[in-house]
Amino acid sequence: MVERAIRTALEVVGAEAASVLLADPGSKQLVFRHVIGAKATQLRGMAIPWDRGIASAVFASGVPQVSQDVRQDRRHLAQVDAVTGYKTRDMITLPLKQWEGKPIGVLQVLNKKRGRLGKEDLSILTIISALTAAAIEQARLFEETKLAEVGRLLGDIGHDIGNLLTPVTCGVGMLGPKLDEFFDGLPDAMADKEETRQLCREVLDLLRRNARRIQDQVREMADCVKGLSAPPQFAPCQVATVVQQVFDTLRLVAEEKGVSLRGEGLDGLPTIQADERRLYVAFYNLVNNAIPEVPPDGSITVRGNREPRAESVLVSVIDTGRGMPPEVRDSLFTSRAISRKVGGTGLGTKIVKDVVEAHGGRVTVESQEGVGTSFHLRLPVHPPGARRAPPNSRKLPRSRRASRRGSSRSAGL
Repeated sequence: MVERAIRTALEVVGAEAASVLLADPGSKQLVFRHVIGAKATQLRGMAIPWDRGIASAVFASGVPQVSQDVRQDRRHLAQVDAVTGYKTRDMITLPLKQWEGKPIGVLQVLNKKRGRLGKEDLSILTIISALTAAAIEQARLFEETKLAEVGRLLGDIGHDIGNLLTPVTCGVGMLGPKLDEFFDGLPDAMADKEETRQLCREVLDLLRRNARRIQDQVREMADCVKGLSAPPQFAPCQVATVVQQVFDTLRLVAEEKGVSLRGEGLDGLPTIQADERRLYVAFYNLVNNAIPEVPPDGSITVRGNREPRAESVLVSVIDTGRGMPPEVRDSLFTSRAISRKVGGTGLGTKIVKDVVEAHGGRVTVESQEGVGTSFHLRLPVHPPGARRAPPNSRKLPRSRRASRRGSSRSAGL
């Protein structure tokens, strides 16, 4: 409906190109969502700061702007033309407003084929912009209704999963002492007795932890859909420990696919204030989603870097997989995320975005088909609202050495 409205606008005023830029409050940017005309493929998905340019001025003020010669307007972002190779001469920019509310973006119509865009064109385009905004709002309300229903279903599913996991956790609790009694009754001279006992303990511990995490992740998915995620619980946290726990959980899955899990530079990162459970969910989603995309003998590397002269760390999840086409990449971190997995919801990367933003950070993605994908998570050492840790809490104990030894062969940590 939006693109039909844009095409109608072009036909009515006789212009060459038009685009709809929608506001992204999380990144404070205006994003080219719909583009008709020359260089459309290059513009679609591009973002500009919502405090720069003519589009940003109209978005902020809610007042349309007629620019009969953009070269005379200092606010015009000439770099957009430079990137696309398109030359903008004249332009009308109109706000896309909610019903009796604030703008949600802007509509821009460029380059009248005969003459220059003027006030008569503005009158016509004002009606078309109102119809465009209404179409967008209708689509968003429809999506919110669907998401509310999905959230309710996820709540029911989470309850059922909790009931199904109860006998698992109870069984693990009962099995531990019984295994200890069994091993105590074996001869001390028996080969591999203690090693096998330790392996059984680690497997039981893995089952116990991941049963709890399954429940947590179902709850996170429901919170993500509803947009009702509870405030994070900040505490001193080591990124290396969180990533190692993810590797421990996914090690067997990765080995079956012939994919190696590696960590680089993580031990050198400072202790940060973070919600460790949520960081685990974020890294788990990224690594777990990457494994099916990576061919045998490929790798997934989690690399850490401390940002120079900044109180933040940069953690990148880099895979050697098949990469993503632009339409999939551009939909990430939105409610319209596209999943290529059979039965996939597309919510995984939105959950990652929610976790990172709850920590006051930012996540970006780079991807090239046939080469691989890299997610970059920039996390502040001291997120807004977190209390600064006392000096003696800068170091946390590392995870159990046995667990680290068990996963170091595949994880590379």
